Amino acid sequence: MIPFTDEELRPVVEASIEKVKPMLALDGGGIELLDIKNGKVFVQLQGACVGCGSSGQTLKYGVERQLRMDIHPEMEVINIALGMEQMIEEIAKQG
Repeated sequence: MIPFTDEELRPVVEASIEKVKPMLALDGGGIELLDIKNGKVFVQLQGACVGCGSSGQTLKYGVERQLRMDIHPEMEVINIALGMEQMIEEIAKQG
């Protein structure tokens, strides 16, 4: 259980994501923080990251790893595909 509210997490999550943006930009990609719900971080990979076969690895070993080092070892990052933003509430409710 993450001992912070979603509101408390927002500024530190944003700062942590800023750290991985240069790595993504090197490959023509990007990332946007969409929301934080129930301690889950919802992002949208952008640019060259969209549809890239390595995007799952990028999310797990780049973004999620950074958040876990900076904030809490149980942080979870979920990529929301373009046009699927309405799914955030439903996904956030799942265990």
